Amino acid sequence: MGTAGGENHAQTLTLSLAIPTYNEGKNIKPLVERLVTLLDQVIAGDYELIIVDDDSPDLTWQTALALTTTYPQLRVLRRQQERGLSAAVIRGWQAATGRFLGVIDADLQHPPEVLLELLAALTQGADLAVASRHVTGGGVSEWSLIRRVLSRGAQTVGLLLLPRVVGRVSDPMSGYFMVQRRAIAGPILNPKGYKILLEVLGRGDIDTIAEVGYVFQERLEGASKVTWRQYIDYIHHLLRLRVGGRLSQLHQRFPLQRFVRFGLVGLSGVVVDMVILYLLHSTLGLPLTRSKILAAEVAILNNFIWNDAWTFADVSLMQQGWRARLKRLLKFNAICLGGLVLNVLMLNVIYNLVFGQRWAYAANLVAIAIVTFWNFWLNLKLSWRVTQTK
Repeated sequence: MGTAGGENHAQTLTLSLAIPTYNEGKNIKPLVERLVTLLDQVIAGDYELIIVDDDSPDLTWQTALALTTTYPQLRVLRRQQERGLSAAVIRGWQAATGRFLGVIDADLQHPPEVLLELLAALTQGADLAVASRHVTGGGVSEWSLIRRVLSRGAQTVGLLLLPRVVGRVSDPMSGYFMVQRRAIAGPILNPKGYKILLEVLGRGDIDTIAEVGYVFQERLEGASKVTWRQYIDYIHHLLRLRVGGRLSQLHQRFPLQRFVRFGLVGLSGVVVDMVILYLLHSTLGLPLTRSKILAAEVAILNNFIWNDAWTFADVSLMQQGWRARLKRLLKFNAICLGGLVLNVLMLNVIYNLVFGQRWAYAANLVAIAIVTFWNFWLNLKLSWRVTQTK
């Protein structure tokens, strides 16, 4: 590993911001200029920017080194034997002196202006401040439908494999955040792939979390580093945290009372579903699949009303207003429709292949039971989710 550039500060600073790079030579100068302009407004002389470059063929590290004469708060680490974005962030933090440790991408897809809000959240006492695309003020600029589906799909996989970690924030895929040094000083962080935030949530001593909305920008220079390998590494990371992570630090028990209420509401939905299915299929003679879809949608509306008023009443009281309720309804409906697709497929398989086109209602009950847990967990983490903030 090679290191160079910038003054090695002995005193403790407020903020150390790690900037992992690989072939970002065209973006480094405008990024550093914007960061310095912003941070000088609030903590001039009390921060450092640490560029960690994986020996880029376009000599990003060399471009960054040239800037250190103009910006003494800039430090440059050139890694010649190691690779990986998350590992680069850890390397930067190891060399850092700040009380607050942050990370931002070098491609200008993370708006630097959001740093001031993240910094304010930690100053006010939060252990972790995350820039999120999925809260008020957040979003993506020009993502394709496929990329949106992949991003949400990855989050859903995370919720299923590691709900107590992934479910703590609205955007666990974010690579833009700040954390108190003391919150991650004890454990050994050993991330896999690009999603360093998962490691911080899974192994750090994180109590209070703040989220700040931001709009993910399109890249102006350079090429995207996202490949299928990153999705594989992400799943590997989830599994590793699931098996060996110290999740007990989160002190979160299974919400049994909510699950029981959700189950009772689900039973009322089963009655509604069965009645509508009987009327449409047996009385009116509509095909089974079509009848099932209509019956399930009526049951979904019934379940939302009861869950909003009873199962998650405490959350609903904190999110009042028709807009908040409509948002919960749309999320609930989308999640349950996802379960409905699985339900319909299983209903037809069980009805046609297992039961030999007999006992349609028994087949329907089996399908409903299997997707109940799916609906509960995703709705708990997405539809009626509350992030601890301070």
